[in-house]
Amino acid sequence: MANMQIEYLKIDQIKPYDNNPRHNTAAVAGLKESITKFGFKIPMIIDKSNIIVCGHTRYKAAKELGIEEIPCIRADDLTEEQIKAFRIVDNRVAEAATWDYEKLNMELEDISLDMSFLGFDFDGFDNMDIESDRDEDEEDDGGYYGDERERTNRGYHLELVDFANSTNDFWQIPIIRNDNYIPSDLIGFNYAKTSEEKGTGIHFFLDDYQFERIWNYPEKYIDVLKEYECILSPDFSLYLDMPTPMKIWNIYRSRLIGAYYQSKGIKVIPTISWAEEDTYSYCFLGIPEGSIVAISTIGVKQDTNALFIWREGMREMIRRIKPSTILVYGGKIEFDYGDIKTVYYSNKVLEKWGD
Repeated sequence: MANMQIEYLKIDQIKPYDNNPRHNTAAVAGLKESITKFGFKIPMIIDKSNIIVCGHTRYKAAKELGIEEIPCIRADDLTEEQIKAFRIVDNRVAEAATWDYEKLNMELEDISLDMSFLGFDFDGFDNMDIESDRDEDEEDDGGYYGDERERTNRGYHLELVDFANSTNDFWQIPIIRNDNYIPSDLIGFNYAKTSEEKGTGIHFFLDDYQFERIWNYPEKYIDVLKEYECILSPDFSLYLDMPTPMKIWNIYRSRLIGAYYQSKGIKVIPTISWAEEDTYSYCFLGIPEGSIVAISTIGVKQDTNALFIWREGMREMIRRIKPSTILVYGGKIEFDYGDIKTVYYSNKVLEKWGD
């Protein structure tokens, strides 16, 4: 097979094929976004007369973007009949492609770029094409519904639940044991895959969307997190305007993920969060007395009401958990911790931006 030679042609030198049997006008907008974000990375295929063999949609997108030169590969080794066949085969093969939505969702979880221009319903992947997976001859009490129960178990991580390691009360909150460890420093989970500083702990004091992936696919990050000194349990938000069930759910998720990673040999420090006084009945559960705990002061100092709630909750947390050490992320707040050891970690993102 001869090496392909890429040549750059002025867009006005390239000619669309008059009898092109497939039109994909709806994809032009998405391709324009892709070219703008990533550049023109896929050469067009043209014949010896500069007529497009494959790439009509890319040609339209480039023309609308005002691109003057396009990378091309010349299929001058094919006969006219072969070019006609290749044009049809190329389009038909693209139509036959299908998505593995679970793997696609895993890939998208690692991408922070705005991908909405692709038109995917990102929230619906786990429910897509379920019916198509069902064999019409399957018994209703057989494999399909068994598979569906398994999907439900995975969605709620019922396979991770250990009632023997949960609070023996109404709430049944998973317990994060005291690993009695203080990290030398902390970096955000969003840098865990790329950071070369492994002698540090991982925190989750980020917007929830940046680490929702760790709830969706906790097993995927075991090896990544094992490279670090420890992790803080995920800081799923407790906003004042959230319904109570959501707040309880986020406390539960934080404890379950923390307990799961402990079971995999990762040191875990529980992150403690709270909201109004009504949350005290459940937000401190699952943490043994005398534990080392982590808290955040981000967004508290500039809001009088938030500062009041933070101080009241801190007093209640100390009363209930009696922590041996409190790791404080995000800057100091005037507060009397008594004889409890406090360790402060700066918010490097705010420092970077000069806040």
